[in-house]
Amino acid sequence: MVKLGLSLEGIATSLDLEEGLARRLALIADEVRVPIDCDADIVSARQKGRELASQCGFPTTDLAVIATAISELARNIVRYAVHGDVLVRLVEADGKRGIEVTASDDGPGIADITLALQDGYSTSGGLGLGLPGTRRLMDEFELLSDFGKGTKVTVRRWKR
Repeated sequence: MVKLGLSLEGIATSLDLEEGLARRLALIADEVRVPIDCDADIVSARQKGRELASQCGFPTTDLAVIATAISELARNIVRYAVHGDVLVRLVEADGKRGIEVTASDDGPGIADITLALQDGYSTSGGLGLGLPGTRRLMDEFELLSDFGKGTKVTVRRWKR
């Protein structure tokens, strides 16, 4: 029941309760998709992925690893494809719980996947550590690319 003459402080408290409810509902989500178009989206994907991994119970060191992998995959979308998305979701398999990150785009694709997975190789003048580094950081790594049509990279990290 709301009384007339409710103070502004009371209204602010009501808004805080609504935000708290939104946060609780967000904890129920088991996946998040982030469109990637610019550098700010990389930060958003990294933060949202880290939050989801934290909800799954990953330790702090794994949270940093997962966030780094998300950043690398999202940065490749901005650098090479201009637009794509990152899907982060909680997964279970063979009694294990973990997190899966899928970065996909409709960009130019990768002409030579074997070469792209070698340390130091880059077509953009970077250090060439993104894909090979991500592969080392995560427990599972899958890369599908259709040259001229796009790329999809899926990585998984399992709770230990």
